[in-house]
Amino acid sequence: MTEDIKNKLLMCAEMYHRADFIQSDPVQFPHRYTLKQDIEVSGLLTAIMSFGNRKQILKKADELHGLMGDSPYQYVLSRQWEKDFPLGAIGSFYRMLSHADFYGYFQRLYIAYTQFESLEEALKTYPGIPMEKLCAFLEVSAKSPQKKLNMFLRWMIRRDSAVDLGIWESFDRRDLIVPLDTHVCRVAHYFKLTDAETFSLKNACQITAALAEVFPDDPCLGDFALFGLGVNGEI
Repeated sequence: MTEDIKNKLLMCAEMYHRADFIQSDPVQFPHRYTLKQDIEVSGLLTAIMSFGNRKQILKKADELHGLMGDSPYQYVLSRQWEKDFPLGAIGSFYRMLSHADFYGYFQRLYIAYTQFESLEEALKTYPGIPMEKLCAFLEVSAKSPQKKLNMFLRWMIRRDSAVDLGIWESFDRRDLIVPLDTHVCRVAHYFKLTDAETFSLKNACQITAALAEVFPDDPCLGDFALFGLGVNGEI
């Protein structure tokens, strides 16, 4: 990586890693809360819904939070989700995510919160890096890039951030993997941080390793530079 590219990434990370990023991003939803468990529930479900048109993501996430009310955590414990998202309902709640899918997410969270104080504590019982732990909890593949889950983990783990909430202290931000979306992939390839524009875990790890050369203690800080340049059409 050239010095020019390093300096560009440093400059753009500072430019885009700002509090005003929150107002147009799905991270605005977990920022509504102060209780750790509320932030966890809001963050996980919002991240899972974060694909497709941004306006539609925000609209549907707002609808979900309307159902969960003042405390997503208490909503989970109340089991009201069994009525709002019936297990047998196959209709879509958001795009290909069905009501039954959300029943499953809420059920997993309910089990976690009846056994552990927080989702963070529940994940500590699984092996591997944060992404592998979360994939094991949700029973999804840890061999795909899992953009949405890595974004959630960034929200929870990155401390001292203008954007991310950093409420989990058990995990190291150096173990995070960059959330690989269209903008990040394209800009990373443009800067030659990766040799392919493919949506794979290998590519996400390669980009993260390249960003670690610039941000050794916090590689996902570089996510803001890549995403900001891409979404604003600067590259």
